[in-house]
Amino acid sequence: MDIKERILELARQYHPYSIEQRRYLHQHPELSFEEVQTSRYIASQLRDAGIEHRQGVGGHGIVALVKGRQPHKRVVALRADMDALPIEEANNVPYKSLNNGVMHACGHDVHSASLLGVARILHDLRDTFEGTIKCIFQPGEERLPGGASIMIKDGVLEKPKPASIFAQHVHPPLRAGMVGFRPGMYMASSDELFVTVKGKGGHGAMPHECIDPIVITSQIVLSLQQIISRYCDPAIPAVLTFGKINSTGGATNVIPNEVKMEGTFRTMNEKWRNEAHKRMKKMAESIAKSMGGACEFNIVRGYPVLHNHPELTARAQKWAIELLGKDRVVDLPLRMTSEDFSYFAQAMPACFYRLGTSNPERGIQSALHTSTFDIDEKALETGLGLMSWIAFQEVRGER
Repeated sequence: MDIKERILELARQYHPYSIEQRRYLHQHPELSFEEVQTSRYIASQLRDAGIEHRQGVGGHGIVALVKGRQPHKRVVALRADMDALPIEEANNVPYKSLNNGVMHACGHDVHSASLLGVARILHDLRDTFEGTIKCIFQPGEERLPGGASIMIKDGVLEKPKPASIFAQHVHPPLRAGMVGFRPGMYMASSDELFVTVKGKGGHGAMPHECIDPIVITSQIVLSLQQIISRYCDPAIPAVLTFGKINSTGGATNVIPNEVKMEGTFRTMNEKWRNEAHKRMKKMAESIAKSMGGACEFNIVRGYPVLHNHPELTARAQKWAIELLGKDRVVDLPLRMTSEDFSYFAQAMPACFYRLGTSNPERGIQSALHTSTFDIDEKALETGLGLMSWIAFQEVRGER
């Protein structure tokens, strides 16, 4: 049996194990930077498999090392995130979340369960390759500043230092059994906007005696869209959205003293990102001042643009076709969501690819971050086999 068939056979063998792990993690979700029990559980699985690992990296993060022959010859990293979201699960399944208001609605249970299975597969194959596979179980992907940045600061990419890093992420637009790749620019940066517009409140029947912050805010929201439509190069994807607006002390006949709003700004170009920050702040403050009010415009800088290393991603896509067949590997479009894996991609050649999870015939097709998100668990076998195959090929230096 050649190594490809051996990996496919091990993926089938460990598929029930990965389902078991995924269901346990799904039932016991924990929010970002609160993954205490999740971390302990993952460590226990690594310990049971006899896989060397270290806990407490960047908080609740774990780093496991699968060492082949001559472990220092070449090092390749694999990453899975493990935090959940503040969502009440609506699915009626045996593995439904047991933690009220917390749910694995972004598939991080799948990512961690897959990497646990991959670690076991590669551990079984350790005598067939030279080098080390570094498995990174990362906390806090869903919340700034992002667990990836914290783990990097804590030395996760050192001792040993990987030559490259890979991650897979569930993707409901693709059927289970399918995977997708995109070299180069793939996912957007994401910044959080917190804006306070101050005016002078009073009676709604006498606006001439007031400085209405609601009118000022309305003007700011509409005018800021010009940042995208009139100042951004049409070739650069960009999105500006305000999702929350609240007044302080207003009523049907009361003009409030201030309005607060929150939003997100996303783009695919770091230079334009910096310019847009300046333009938004200046425009909002100027509008408020011209109307007699004031504006505090606070930008919390989030994750950078995610750039997949072109050559590395091309190799991974080629290996996916070799393992799964050309009909099961697709090219992905740009995506305006964001990922803190981008911090890893800034540090070294990186590839972030997608794992199909849907099954429309069974009603499994809900989007990420929804209360009904679920997966066709056949996807786990695909994920186990492909990540193991990619890691095996990359650590051997195959081209």
